[in-house]
Formats: sequence, structure tokens, C-alpha cells
Amino acid sequence: MLAERARLLGLPLAIHALERIGDAPPHEPGRLALLPVPVAAPVVPGRLDPANARAVVRMLDVAGRACLAGECAAMVTAPVQKSTINEGGIPFSGHTEFLAALTGTARVVMLLASSRLKVALVTTHLPLAAVPGAITREALTDTLRIVDADFRTRFGIARPRITVLGVNPHAGEAGVLGREEIETIAPVVEALKAEGLALRGPVAGDTAFTDEALRDTDVVVAMYHDQGLGPLKAKHFGEIVNVTLGLPIVRTSVDHGTALRLAGTGEARHESLRAAVEFAVALVAGRGA
Repeated sequence: MLAERARLLGLPLAIHALERIGDAPPHEPGRLALLPVPVAAPVVPGRLDPANARAVVRMLDVAGRACLAGECAAMVTAPVQKSTINEGGIPFSGHTEFLAALTGTARVVMLLASSRLKVALVTTHLPLAAVPGAITREALTDTLRIVDADFRTRFGIARPRITVLGVNPHAGEAGVLGREEIETIAPVVEALKAEGLALRGPVAGDTAFTDEALRDTDVVVAMYHDQGLGPLKAKHFGEIVNVTLGLPIVRTSVDHGTALRLAGTGEARHESLRAAVEFAVALVAGRGA
């Protein structure tokens, strides 16, 4: 597939096929060393084909197991078309869930990060109506502990400062606009503060992303997808990296989808993928980014 794509784009490329990852030589421009995972059908740029679903999942499996075995230091993933994998007969909800199952991890946390702002999510791809019910004391406690632990070990921050958002407008305004803050979020925050975590919240989501509010914050924990990622992408789109916290391996990814209309054109932008690679290198070194 890669050799054919290089030919289509007129790029000089020599493929160096490996039998095992440890045999990879030092990188040279124009040469790509890889562990082959063959596709089942020819890959046509921009055309989805369920026949290749198993090859896509096989790539993830090989890379994940190589990281678990210590053969690789980190895993960087590109976008996949989840619907096509499912059409190929493989139940698949995303990289994060796949890697959690592969590594036997009970709970993972999605973190979207730029060099200046980092946002973790308590809930991810849920309908908005399902969010309040998913924000339980257990889920929030686990999320905050994972964020705190990974920011200590992966980002090298001895005591990470974590801002915890409310779920309702004005963080519930003393219960007038919702009671999740009173009944769930505040009790968890206070309990974990007593354990030594540096937490602030629940904070109103509409003011949490001002420069002043972020001055004393290492990471913001948002209750749902658009609450956290809307402000982040408005500020830093194109330089954001997706990081899975809580895994026993380092995994980063791009912050965008498959962009099928750009496939094979040579016009796709690479900045987010480059950032994901650089971020993975930093995380392996225990200094984040």
C-alpha cells in the first residue's frame, strides 16, 4: 500500500521490510523501515473498503503488543474510519477502547493537549442527554486519580494543578441550575484534596479557559466532550495531540479524522501527526510537552 501510494504521488521511496521491529536500522530520508501488515485488497485513495478492516486492526494489535513487550517505546496512531471497520465484521468503537482491552486497563482517560493547554475528559463520545448520568462519583474519582498519576510520571510535574469543571451553567449556581456539582463533583474534589491532590473546582466552564484562570492550572478536567474540546480547538487547532492516560504504554494520536477527500492528493497537512510523534517522545522521557 505504501509503495503504491509513493508511486502515485511521485515520491522516491525504498521499503525496508523487517522480520522484527528490533531489526530496524537508523532512519534515512527516502527509506522506510517497517514491519509489513499486508492489506487484503488494493487501497484506492479516498475509497473505504471493509475488506481491509482486519488489516487495520491487525496494525493496532501488532503495535500495541510491541509496546507491551518493550520492543517499542510508544505508539502513535493515525485516524481510522470506525464505521468501515464495523462493516468489516469487527466490533470497534475506537483506538482508546481497543487499547484498553488489549492492555487489560479498566479505565482510561482521553487527554487533548497542546504545548499551552491540556484538557482531560470525564465522558467522551456520548449524547449530551446521557452525560449527567455518566458523571458518577466513581467515574470522576478514577478520572482525577489517573490524570494526577500520569501528570506526575509522564509529564514530570510533582504535584499537578488540576481545574475541575462543573457540568451545569455557572457550575450549578448553588443548585438552582442543577445539583450535579453539589451531589457529585464537589464531594469528590474535597475527598481527593484531603488525599493530597491539588484540585480546584467545580469551576464554571464559561470562564475556566480565560488566560487568568489558566495561569495556575496544569490541566483542565471537563465533564463532557464539547465543553472541553471546543475552547481548546478554538485556541490551538492543528497543534493538538490526543493522549490516552491510564494505559501501561505511551499512546498519542492526531486531533483530526480521516479527511477522505484529501487522500492521495498530497495536500493533507502533517502538523498534527508530527506533533503527536514529538509528544510521544517527550512522554517517554517523562517530561510531557
